[in-house]
Amino acid sequence: MNRDHFFTIGADVPFNRVSPKYGVKEVLASMIFLVPMFIAALVCAIIFTADVPWLHLIWIAILAYGIASTIIVLRQARAIGYAEREDDLLIRRGIMFHKATVVPYGRLQFVDVDAGPIDRIFGLATVKLHTASAATDATIPGLPRAEADRLRDSLAGLGQANLAGL
Repeated sequence: MNRDHFFTIGADVPFNRVSPKYGVKEVLASMIFLVPMFIAALVCAIIFTADVPWLHLIWIAILAYGIASTIIVLRQARAIGYAEREDDLLIRRGIMFHKATVVPYGRLQFVDVDAGPIDRIFGLATVKLHTASAATDATIPGLPRAEADRLRDSLAGLGQANLAGL
């Protein structure tokens, strides 16, 4: 089974992946709280090892959680993809629970490109698609800034052209 095409919808369409830097950024963000907790647990275990020997289990559990969450976050980042088709945009995400979003170009109201300070450090941006439905979760995170700008311009043009055809 080809991992690039794990949805039945659009299975014949090649998906573009987000930047590998996005996975690294997400891992670093998830480690902001784990690393200080790990260090504190390790220091406490070393200091109080004679009185409370089971304290070593805490830092071992934090380390195991950090390794597992790193693997999951990197796999989740690799699972995000998008495909520009003739009439719509397909967005996929998810490892265990697959989610595919289809956004017809004619339904696009406007397209945003967001880049927070951490995103800018990594040269990344997020493309947000706004439709008439408030429930639409059409975002593509982790795109290189130039690709995000190109996709915004392309989608805005396609949205305007398809809207005019209604």
